[in-house]
Amino acid sequence: MKIAAIVPMRHNSERIPGKNYRDFDGKPLYHYVIESLLACKAITQVVIDTDSPVILEDAAANFPDVTLMKRPVNLRAGEIPMNDVLLNTINQLDAEFFLQTHSTNPLLSAASVHKAVDIFLKIFPVYDSLFTVTRLQTRLWDELGRALNHNPNILLRTQDLPPIYEENSCLYIFTKEILTRRHNRIGDRPYLLEIPKEEAQDIDVELDFKIAEFLYKARTGMTG
Repeated sequence: MKIAAIVPMRHNSERIPGKNYRDFDGKPLYHYVIESLLACKAITQVVIDTDSPVILEDAAANFPDVTLMKRPVNLRAGEIPMNDVLLNTINQLDAEFFLQTHSTNPLLSAASVHKAVDIFLKIFPVYDSLFTVTRLQTRLWDELGRALNHNPNILLRTQDLPPIYEENSCLYIFTKEILTRRHNRIGDRPYLLEIPKEEAQDIDVELDFKIAEFLYKARTGMTG
């Protein structure tokens, strides 16, 4: 089975300029997720889709085994849906399955990538897709003050509440048929794979960058 892992990256970022290639503990941010993907032997091809000349040049020098795809001009605007970008990418690749993740998840471990691929290959086609989630066990309310996942008259400990799972946008596995038919990475029968909350740390704003870097240093024992 051929599995292509795709990492889409834009050159410009509205809230953190150049975040995809900004220095993160000594090397460009995107290096971390690429290294985790390359460490998973079941992945047959790692692909970077980008409009960034900085990333294209740096990746060619540091990751010679990675396929580089220059994103067409009509798909570079920030408001373009990610699914449109992915459709353009997978139509140029030869693979049975596609894995997609983000450079903004630098704490995603190679072990979690391997686990996701291994589980999916065992459960397909009973489950037709997979995505990672983060467990939430907290009291949730809607905007009208109505309890969503608990009875306010029965004050259970939060650890005893039934879990709810947040789609953390960290990793998806899907087929071309699903993305084409549903215009979505999530199929009709998805498998929810829980990963540690720390690994799902996403970098969206400046504070996220600082938190992710702190967590990475704590994991590697480099904090002061």
